[in-house]
Amino acid sequence: MALPKDMRLKGHRTFNYIHKNSTIFHGKLMTFKVARSNPEILLSHKHTNASNKFRIAIAVSKKVSKKAVDRNKLRRILQEWLLTNIQKINNHKPYWLLVNLKLGDFCNDKSRFLEEFQNLMFKSRLIK
Repeated sequence: MALPKDMRLKGHRTFNYIHKNSTIFHGKLMTFKVARSNPEILLSHKHTNASNKFRIAIAVSKKVSKKAVDRNKLRRILQEWLLTNIQKINNHKPYWLLVNLKLGDFCNDKSRFLEEFQNLMFKSRLIK
């Protein structure tokens, strides 16, 4: 199940903003870039009504896996975790999150992968 459209980030200006104005949290398997939301950037994408909500983008490089099937599988695992663990209560936080996966063999150890994702979510204070 994919993330709802109102939770996804898109547009090069959005990513430029996140790269310049973010706080970075490092893990062994991934990095988080967390920035305060800037709804003015999303106006060109017609996100006027709830644009100050929590939004996320998950970037999986070809360096992680050459196969798009594997990259999409990792993305879906994280999206599924978010949909089950981010309640409506946490969806009001005005932050944007960019998740960059590092090199590693994720497919063999899904539990370790999700554990680090959860730890970084706590460390960045996006969930309690």
